[in-house]
Amino acid sequence: MANTRMQDQYIDVATWQTRNERLDAIAGMPGTAHQHDRPSLNAINAALAAGRPLLVRGEPGTGKSQLARAAAQRLGRQYAWRVMDAQTKVSDLFYDFDAVGRLARAQIAGALCQSGAMKPERVEALLDERQFVRPGPLWWAFDAAGARQWLTDAKAVERGAASEPPSTVDDRPYVVLIDEIDKTDPSVPNGLLEALGQGTFSVLGDKAVVTLHHADGPSPLIIITSNDERELPGAFVRRCLVHYISVPKDEQGLAEWLVARGRTHFPELEQTVLTTAAAFVHSDRTIARELGLVAPGQAEYLDLLRAVQELATDADAQLGLLREIKDLALKKHPDQRDRETSKVP
Repeated sequence: MANTRMQDQYIDVATWQTRNERLDAIAGMPGTAHQHDRPSLNAINAALAAGRPLLVRGEPGTGKSQLARAAAQRLGRQYAWRVMDAQTKVSDLFYDFDAVGRLARAQIAGALCQSGAMKPERVEALLDERQFVRPGPLWWAFDAAGARQWLTDAKAVERGAASEPPSTVDDRPYVVLIDEIDKTDPSVPNGLLEALGQGTFSVLGDKAVVTLHHADGPSPLIIITSNDERELPGAFVRRCLVHYISVPKDEQGLAEWLVARGRTHFPELEQTVLTTAAAFVHSDRTIARELGLVAPGQAEYLDLLRAVQELATDADAQLGLLREIKDLALKKHPDQRDRETSKVP
């Protein structure tokens, strides 16, 4: 039988598999609602137990990113994230280098040195590259003590004084979200697994090598999302656990799936508003797929509900407004609007 310490590291699936939870505001993101489901909770627990990253796949707007935030709150962990794009490098997940800040300081220090107001050795200290390195989400997640020490040492270099022990801060384990990894170059997922596999990464080339420590407590939970816009390297996928958040294809299944999420976010809306909006989404998903376009889904559905709740006060007014504004959320491509126009006699 597992001991209490081990049990506390996982989510109680039986308790939370069908429950809604209010996610607290965090780091500038507003509070929101989240609906737990058994497959997602099992996926989180399995990734924790296996010590593998959890790759969450599915179409945009299905709550993949929010799953990481919900996992952090339910597990009582710290939360960090990085949204990926075509310019992201694997090093960005471990640290940031403020090149612009260093350049600005160099210009000021150079002028002071030239005027005789600052000694050259002081300029050299002020421009030490270590001061412009800021630990990123994976550095904090795997080696928070080392990240704190790095910042403490960097401040000491800037002051020209001896380094002091870093202050004690929150030492809870992390959930780290790496969002939309399919937007990056294939070298990023491969480089990420290489760094995690060998347990080290380099800072500023070979100026420093950081060892990723695994403390006695729980390891970080790394959740990676993909909209499947680009094929991911096979070696990367094999080293992850993969959780699909799928959208039902049949009309009834889609309606039930959407309405359940609509009720989670907007419990005061009438059932008829929720179901009518879901029917509109299904119709436009069908048209979009026939045209080879990205189909509207949960994100567009929730946008519609948010708008009618804000702009109309009762169910009849909300239904009328829903019919008037639905195309704003559901028909975002000219081909969709042209197709509907061609049907008008």
